[in-house]
Amino acid sequence: MSMFHDEFDQAPGLRYLNHAAIAPWPRRASDAVARFARDNMKLGASDYPAWLATERRLRDRLARLINAPSRGDIALVKNTSEALSLVAFGLDWQAGDQVVISDEEFPSNRIVWEALADRGVEVVQASLAGADPEASLLAACGQRTRLLAVSAVQFGSGLRLDLARLGEGCRARNVLFCVDAIQQIGALPFDVQHYQCDFAMADGHKWMLGPEGLGLFYCRAAVRPQLRLNAYGWHMLEHLGDFERRQWRPARSARRFECGSPNMLGACALEASLSLLEEIGMDEVARLLQQRVEQLHQGLASIPGVQLHSPGTAQRRAGIVTFSITGQDSAAIYRSLTAESTICALRGPGVRFSPHFYTNERLIDEAVQQVRRLAMH
Repeated sequence: MSMFHDEFDQAPGLRYLNHAAIAPWPRRASDAVARFARDNMKLGASDYPAWLATERRLRDRLARLINAPSRGDIALVKNTSEALSLVAFGLDWQAGDQVVISDEEFPSNRIVWEALADRGVEVVQASLAGADPEASLLAACGQRTRLLAVSAVQFGSGLRLDLARLGEGCRARNVLFCVDAIQQIGALPFDVQHYQCDFAMADGHKWMLGPEGLGLFYCRAAVRPQLRLNAYGWHMLEHLGDFERRQWRPARSARRFECGSPNMLGACALEASLSLLEEIGMDEVARLLQQRVEQLHQGLASIPGVQLHSPGTAQRRAGIVTFSITGQDSAAIYRSLTAESTICALRGPGVRFSPHFYTNERLIDEAVQQVRRLAMH
């Protein structure tokens, strides 16, 4: 990994443990944006074909990253919420239909389904608290269940679900399977075909190390026609660029979900960030990240009074470690940590640490020692 050391030039003294919120860019993403800005200033869109080539590379990288059958299965969207809304307001719901979610979802994967109440759609929340959360989710899928929508990794606890098992269960029940993958893609391998996802979505600004404002929406080709379109424009047409054509139809590919001009600036940054993950390889990224998560687990578990709220077993983990200190206010702990340059988040049952594969082990030790000092007060 030493060859990538100069990719992360963070401020001295900063302990950045907040990749589950917003990640710092690697140097190559920063450089790509600087080049794009400079070229735009001097040349405008004189070399627009080069911009399009970058966008194609991005789609290819995203398709490889999630093992999509082709780049045509990938739509570039503003964020996860937009992609979830494409599903929620694209399906032809019938009064009495049910959507099953977990009771630990980020608001984006709850509100969008609750917003369908005026169409007679019921949201059923299954508890993840037991020993077998997948069984709870599948047991909640009844005769009226149309779709199961879950986060691959829960944003508060860091619980990682067995997506292959859920996908198999959905197929057996004829239930659509929708995965908010923002806390897994870029942290661990993700495989839409193995998981049998109908829909999967993620922003680029967390574990993919990209900018805000650009994410991916995977829509399985066989279910693509089931989504009614609610936004139209020049970019989502099958005959893209034929501005004189009067007869039109939506693109057969997932580009049908992209109604207008693309985010070329974001594409430059995210394409560069993904090139780094691809060079390292997602298996290696996952191995290095799991080492750092284990280091945090062991360090925090050794502190009297610290309670870990994240899974203890490796197969249930991604990149999130959440903890609290018995008898202490988690908000106060969070403020103390951030005041001393440990960047983290207040989420779910406590304070959330989220390193990435490149995080220096020394910085993790320093963060653990900070928590130790707070626990002793």
